[in-house]
Amino acid sequence: QVREALALVEQRMGQRFGDPENPLLVSVRSGARASMPGMMDTVLNLGMTDETVEGLARRSGDRRFAFDSYRRFVQMYADVVLGLDIAPFERLLERAKRRRGVKLDYELPAKDLEVLVDAFKARVFDEMDREFPEDPEEQLWGAIGAVFGSWMNQRAKTYRRLHDIPASWGTAVNVQAMVFGNMGNDCATGVAFTRNPAIGVNEFYGEFLINAQGEEVVAGMRTPQDLTRKAREAHGSKLPSLQEAMPKMFNELLEVRRNLEVHYRDIQDIEFTIQRGTLFMLQTRTAKRTALAALKIAVEMAKDGLTSKREAILRLRPESLDQLLHPTLDPIAEKRVVARGLPASPGAASGKVVFTSDDA
Repeated sequence: QVREALALVEQRMGQRFGDPENPLLVSVRSGARASMPGMMDTVLNLGMTDETVEGLARRSGDRRFAFDSYRRFVQMYADVVLGLDIAPFERLLERAKRRRGVKLDYELPAKDLEVLVDAFKARVFDEMDREFPEDPEEQLWGAIGAVFGSWMNQRAKTYRRLHDIPASWGTAVNVQAMVFGNMGNDCATGVAFTRNPAIGVNEFYGEFLINAQGEEVVAGMRTPQDLTRKAREAHGSKLPSLQEAMPKMFNELLEVRRNLEVHYRDIQDIEFTIQRGTLFMLQTRTAKRTALAALKIAVEMAKDGLTSKREAILRLRPESLDQLLHPTLDPIAEKRVVARGLPASPGAASGKVVFTSDDA
């Protein structure tokens, strides 16, 4: 089944998996029936080898992009599939940037990235006592097994317990052709919600990065940029919004936003990539939201005719409504701001600061 489906992807993309001249690269993602954002593993750029990276460099005309994709793949595969600690790889990357005198990953030239790939693979050999896999088929089955296995990782089990998702449901694994947000400054990647999932306001809400791949948006490696000019101004950011940096792509994304809400009749959580002026939608799922947002969205969608009143009421989980009774900060009270960040709680909270999920 995998081979037959991959042949169909090869046919549609005009590329071949493992071909050193015109390689098809894929991502391997989870596909559970219930949305579990961030809980399960993903592998990007799969199919990269010492041969296919040269083919990608020739086809794209950009050696730096090809080796940037390769070093990302080796690091991600070592983490997700081989189970190695990611910290030593991050230290190697930071060391390379210090030597070059740059701060950001995309400022490293191709030659430095080639050296970094070799260093990453040497690290794998030191830890595993075997070479990093150069066979794309071996890479693929390793990634498929790892993504299936992540259904039972600790964070996924905890998430299912908190959200009453049966472990018996299991998960599918999706193998998709790769598109690239890291091919240059006309490329980008981002995540978005069709409405604000914290307070329910009918506004496009999300973040993106230029010349990046998906995991960077949520991993804290770089400061993400806002989708809209209004959000950028509200956050006091000097980085251009997608609306300002790529207005054509932004307008296409707005149209997708409208179509998704009409089709699914609910707020959607979407992932997208822009590759050299073309917008690709990677996935959509019904978005998680606070009780406050759920109430406001249900009322407004019923008013707008997207759902019936009965359906709107049934979407509200009774056990979540106690969130509306949590104490909150008075929005008009005078306050001294000591830090800024993205809210993770529906109300006010106090407690200890910890830095790992185990400590929490």
